[in-house]
Amino acid sequence: MSEVKKTIVVTRFDPDKDEVPKTQSYEIPVQDDWKVLEALNYIKDNVDPTLSHRWSCRMAVCGSCGMNVNGEPKLTCKDPISSYGDTIEVAPLANFPVVRDLVVELEGFMDKFKAVKPWIIAAKERAAEEGTHRQSPDELADFKSFSMCINCMLCYSACPVVSNEPDFLGPAALALGHRYNQDSRDEGADERNEIFRDEGGIFSCSYANECTEVCPKGVNPSGAIQQAKLNNVVDWAKSFVVPRRKSS
Repeated sequence: MSEVKKTIVVTRFDPDKDEVPKTQSYEIPVQDDWKVLEALNYIKDNVDPTLSHRWSCRMAVCGSCGMNVNGEPKLTCKDPISSYGDTIEVAPLANFPVVRDLVVELEGFMDKFKAVKPWIIAAKERAAEEGTHRQSPDELADFKSFSMCINCMLCYSACPVVSNEPDFLGPAALALGHRYNQDSRDEGADERNEIFRDEGGIFSCSYANECTEVCPKGVNPSGAIQQAKLNNVVDWAKSFVVPRRKSS
């Protein structure tokens, strides 16, 4: 197996020492079958143990190794290092606070996931009476593609709205909420649609489509948001014909 040398330019930031991020270059031997993540691991193990980066499964399943590679949000365990030139720039995902080096803080964005109520909302009485809720293949197809999200946050890094509007719920969260609205077992669409229509919801999306372009799992969050917009407009129009029953 052939071995060549590449220069990995890594963004470094230690909050205890640095006022602003800086870059550091490492010229290392790499193998043709390596991914970008393996180059970072080589640096960590053999050159500079102070380098901090996040990873876990190495199979594009856990979503934890997302970083900006040559300016684009990528899963570093997925892209072959041979697909890049002699110099590769690796930086933390944009639109997130940096904890250290290539590690970003995700806690605030996990709150946005919770906000869209990403779970099945159903009447307990009906569920107890009817037992297991059967779902046809066609009903599953309505939302299956939107359920493939691995929470890698690449879409948030790519989204121009996220960078300008901190309250925007963001592509992954909104697509996840839409996934449950489309689920035939769920009865929580009215609750989620109120959240969707609120400030920072679906109508904040400018349809730049960057989120879909970078998604490693083909989720198409942009498409989910546009479907949710249409559903909400239809729902709003229907309210003039069939007024909503006010809760007592």
